[in-house]
Amino acid sequence: MIGQRESVSGAHFAFTDRWGGVSAAPYEELNLGGAVGDDPAAVLTNRELGAKSLGLDPARVVWMNQVHGAEVAVVDGPWGTEADVPAVDAVVTARRGLGLAVLTADCVPVLLADPVAGVAAAAHAGRPGLVAGVVPAALRAMTELGADPARIVARTGPAVCGRCYEVPTGMRAEVAAVEPAAYAETSRGTPAVDVAAGVHAQLERLGVRDREQSPVCTLQSEDHFSYRRDRVTGRLAGYVWLD
Repeated sequence: MIGQRESVSGAHFAFTDRWGGVSAAPYEELNLGGAVGDDPAAVLTNRELGAKSLGLDPARVVWMNQVHGAEVAVVDGPWGTEADVPAVDAVVTARRGLGLAVLTADCVPVLLADPVAGVAAAAHAGRPGLVAGVVPAALRAMTELGADPARIVARTGPAVCGRCYEVPTGMRAEVAAVEPAAYAETSRGTPAVDVAAGVHAQLERLGVRDREQSPVCTLQSEDHFSYRRDRVTGRLAGYVWLD
């Protein structure tokens, strides 16, 4: 269920795998995405299971309506109803104990926390979000709440790797023009994009030194959902919260 979990000075980071839930194929088992065609009751149960396994109140987890952009929402609590969930790709909070969640199935889940300032963020960085600057936007929102990049702990979760994320030559050039670190080749020598490398390069330039990247490639791992591999599939979640 929880494939990776870590705590650093009262900041908590967790990434799920696909097991331990109740969803049926092709979403088996722990699908946490509510907009992929799965039974809504199964998704709700999975979200409850995921939160409780982390010691979080499921009603105190903030989800996003992710659209591959760079909009950021600063939150003090969960949205009122599903209709209230805005189209954003990053959420930031200064409320301790509030869980922030990001959904992925190849994109890079980015979790950030400054335990001293009590500020946390979760961001969804796919190729369009990397180019749009969702991670720098999340960092700006954090610093406006008192976070210091030198204190921020950054963790990125399972995502498709640069050796697997094949793209057309022109698309690679467009991404690399914005973030050169994302330029990559597949294991077959064809053009590729390494979104995680691009995210970490952005974080480094912004002064975030405590950074770690998951070694898991979602496309290669049967324990993780991958949109590029399966198309119709579930979504993983990354969670961040502060004591």
